[in-house]
Amino acid sequence: MSTDASPAAAASAPSGRLRRLAAWLHVRPAAQARLLLAGPVGWMVLAYLGSLFILLLGAFWEKDAFTGQVEPFAWSLDAFESIFSNDVYRTIALRTIGIAIAVTLTDALLAFPIAYYMARVASRRTRGVLIVAVLLPLWAAYLVKVYAWRAILQSNGILEWALTPFGVDAPGLGALVNSWIVSSYLWLPYMILPIYAGLERIPESLLEASADLGARNGTTFRRVVVPIVFPALVAGSIFTFSLTLGDYITPDMVSDAKFIGNVIYDNSSLGNLPLAAAYSLVPIVIMIVYLLAARRVGAFESL
Repeated sequence: MSTDASPAAAASAPSGRLRRLAAWLHVRPAAQARLLLAGPVGWMVLAYLGSLFILLLGAFWEKDAFTGQVEPFAWSLDAFESIFSNDVYRTIALRTIGIAIAVTLTDALLAFPIAYYMARVASRRTRGVLIVAVLLPLWAAYLVKVYAWRAILQSNGILEWALTPFGVDAPGLGALVNSWIVSSYLWLPYMILPIYAGLERIPESLLEASADLGARNGTTFRRVVVPIVFPALVAGSIFTFSLTLGDYITPDMVSDAKFIGNVIYDNSSLGNLPLAAAYSLVPIVIMIVYLLAARRVGAFESL
């Protein structure tokens, strides 16, 4: 009889431990959340932050001036000295930041009226159609859209054909203008959606109270709507600014101007990993400062 009972007892032991573990987790929701997130967070730490750490570590490696080979763990600050001593890198950084600011401001000016109409004016059916229209460009491949704009902006392209009768020289718009136009188009949906979400959360009673107190539509918009939706606007700017700051395909495809991403990509392709890694610290530092400023205005709650 003891031989028959022992296998049953051995089989019931794991299930008993599982029941005790389930009972322990049932009264501890925080432990459940940590256990659930352990896998994704662990993968992110190893795959993303680990590779980023190795990249930034490479900024302090030495590159042999004679052979051109990178010597890992041979510590040197030559890459940083090259960046700070060469005015070209500072010019490229300022150019990239300027275009990122221009794209962010352009998308904000374009997105606000679209989002306002979607959230406060359009009917439910029209709103659904507009949301699909905003999301539709995101379904197309990034390179397809850039190639389409390249065909539009290139010499003897569609834009030149359309503007020539009006005496406008389209290729004369310039490389930076081309990058500004294409980037503004690419990242516009990322600005519309946070602003739309922020506008939709404004209670109708608040606008009615402003009208009952005698405020006109313009006053209500400036003193009620804009302050409430400003964190959502900053949240959208995080996407437009960061995506433009790190993009290297659009400038390479539609203009001959060099941005931060182009310098990093070119040097990493040529084997100059220390310089590419050192220069990659520039957008990282810029975005850390930008995110800290966005956090102060409550933008993270609108993401």
